[in-house]
Amino acid sequence: MSTDATPTRPGRLAAVARRWPVAVGVLAAAAVVLAGSATAGDIAMVVVIAVSCYVAAAAFSRPWMAWVWVLAGTVLVVAARLLDVSPVLVNGVAAVALLVVGVVRGAARPALARQTVGLVVYGLLVLLALAIAPGAGLVLAALTLIGHGAWDLWHLRRHRDQVSPSLAEACVALDVPAGLAVLVLASVV
Repeated sequence: MSTDATPTRPGRLAAVARRWPVAVGVLAAAAVVLAGSATAGDIAMVVVIAVSCYVAAAAFSRPWMAWVWVLAGTVLVVAARLLDVSPVLVNGVAAVALLVVGVVRGAARPALARQTVGLVVYGLLVLLALAIAPGAGLVLAALTLIGHGAWDLWHLRRHRDQVSPSLAEACVALDVPAGLAVLVLASVV
C-alpha cells in the first residue's frame, strides 16, 4: 500500500495533446509563411477561407462544419488554380453560397447575421488589399489576418455562433503568427 499522497498528474504528452488545435494552427502559419511567395492574394485567400469556415458553421448550425470547410476551401483553392481562376474569388462566391444555404435552412439568425457581418467586413478589407499597390496590399492583408485572429479569439472566449472552439483556437494560432510574420517580411523587403 502506497503512502504517497501526491495526486497523479496527467503526463506532459497528454497536456500537449489537448492543445492539438494550436499545433495545427502554428503548422499552417508556418506553411503559409514558408511557402515562399507570401503575396496579398495568398494572405487574402487565407482570410477568406477562415471567414467562410465560420459562415459554414453558422449556416449549417453544426460546429464541425467549420473543419469540413477548411478542407472544402482548400479543395476550391486547388481547383481554382488549376482552372486559372482567383482562389479568393472562388472561395468568396462559395461563402456567399453558404450564406444563402443558411438562410434557406433557417439557421440561427443571430449567428448567421454576425458571420455575414464578418464576411462583409473581412471581404471588403481583402478586396481593398488586392486593389492597392502590392506592398501596401500585403501589409493590409496581413493586418486583416491579424484582425481575424481577434475575431477568432472572441469566438473562442464566447463559444458563440456554432463555431467549434478547436477551430477558433487553431485559427488564432494561424492568423496572428502568420500575419505578424508577413508584416515582418514585408518590412524587410
